[in-house]
Amino acid sequence: MTTASDILTLQPCKHAAGTMRLPGSKSIANRALLLAALAQGSTVLCNMLDSDDTRHMRQALTDLGLSLREQHRNSELQVTVEGQGGLFHAKSAQALFLGNAGTAMRPLLAALAFSCGEFTLTGEPRMYERPIGPLVDALNQLGAGIEYLQHEGYPPLRIQGRLFNGHSVCIDGSLSSQYVSALLMVLPYNPKATHLTLIGELVSLPYIELTLAMMAAFGVDVERVSEREYIIPGAQTYQSPGEFLIEGDASSASYFLAAGAIAGGPVRVEGVGLKSLQGDRDFARVLEKMGASVSWGDDYIEVSGGQLQGGIFDLNAIPDAAMTIATTALFAQGPTEIRNIYNWRLKETDRLAAMATELRKVGAEVVEGEDYLRITPPQQIKHAQIATYDDHRMAMCFALLRFSAAGVSIENPDCCSKTYPQFFTDFAQICHQP
Repeated sequence: MTTASDILTLQPCKHAAGTMRLPGSKSIANRALLLAALAQGSTVLCNMLDSDDTRHMRQALTDLGLSLREQHRNSELQVTVEGQGGLFHAKSAQALFLGNAGTAMRPLLAALAFSCGEFTLTGEPRMYERPIGPLVDALNQLGAGIEYLQHEGYPPLRIQGRLFNGHSVCIDGSLSSQYVSALLMVLPYNPKATHLTLIGELVSLPYIELTLAMMAAFGVDVERVSEREYIIPGAQTYQSPGEFLIEGDASSASYFLAAGAIAGGPVRVEGVGLKSLQGDRDFARVLEKMGASVSWGDDYIEVSGGQLQGGIFDLNAIPDAAMTIATTALFAQGPTEIRNIYNWRLKETDRLAAMATELRKVGAEVVEGEDYLRITPPQQIKHAQIATYDDHRMAMCFALLRFSAAGVSIENPDCCSKTYPQFFTDFAQICHQP
């Protein structure tokens, strides 16, 4: 039951402007933690995101015997990881609790599958509804011993670590790119070169590119044969780069950039830009297609408002940032259709159903398809109490309704602690009355 203390009401605001330095990327942070743990040498991870998902990963690594040291410098969290120069040495670790962090569950499963010990991976109830079967199937092709503890194809999992036994593997990349990234990160430890083939309709391809770039930063080579085929040379060991900077979170940037597009701007986000590894930087290009004015630097993106127009957008490559387009659509002229987003249904909640339900509350006409949303904005946005389904991105993207005349109320705003605990404090800094 939701109480008054669990509801944040955002009063109407007419103008957005300012500069925001972004917290570290969750996707990069959890990849970096794992790569640093497997690497030879000590790695200082700078601009570490301090959120629920990264805390779960850090605690799991500690439980597996890794040494992690944390310190704050100039309000920035730095984590020093003493790498072990290979896969995990722990003989057992029971009930490694990973919350609802897919960026921890999937890669840890892959690394533990070929570490010589017995391990159990657990999480929150929603994690037990998020499929992991394609990754388990691929790991089993290479000799892994993984047991489902409740329902076939889903966590929780028991792992009997085994040595690699194979040099060719196929994986279905149609549900999540995290399966592919998890497999890629562990395959350099196969004594033999591995031929990896991706099957199915691939989703979130930029996240695979992100993984490959980070592996290269830690000294590991991967040969790309084609978009669907890779050769990973065997018997490699990650090497610490000494320091690794975690760039700002491009998914989190979307809320601030959209505010600039909707409510005048300029709004500048720092920590992500032309040189960003993250595909979600291209969210700004979608805003530009809708009519916003966008300027770029190597380390920043700046957006100012224009007359926004709806359109049809295939956002398969940027599914997290695509949610922000759904609420931005309420401020555009004409309908907006967001296509090829089936994997929304497999995230922290069924985001397609949740988004359709909450958009209708504020007066939008919404058509929900199996893998798309079509949103026709109302003539006037209505005030509503938005359910967030314990999903951080539902809370953050609906914050944009503050720029309507009705304002908005957000249930359970603390769900943002999953990736951005200070979101509403930071968001308030760009909200102004002219």
